[in-house]
Amino acid sequence: MHSYPLSEPTADATERLARRRAGAKLGWLIHAVVYVLVNTLLVTLSLASGRGWAVFPLLGWGLGLAVHGAVVFLTTGGAGIYDRMVQAERQRMAQPGARS
Repeated sequence: MHSYPLSEPTADATERLARRRAGAKLGWLIHAVVYVLVNTLLVTLSLASGRGWAVFPLLGWGLGLAVHGAVVFLTTGGAGIYDRMVQAERQRMAQPGARS
């Protein structure tokens, strides 16, 4: 049995971390798509009613989306499709001095 230094994650731990990071990015992307679709409908309804009420959900939910994005991308960096994200995380973590 090999003993690994704490700074070098095993292949299984690296894979789990890469998948978790890619999943977080994909989760934000889904959140952003739902935000755009729902708020497009709300703006349409707001304009049809002659009122400007749609600005409130846009701002409130937009703030939540921004915070979600900041957490995801500041802690994991980058974006892309799930498989590309997993591969990018693998490559990033395989570099010497990579943080987990």
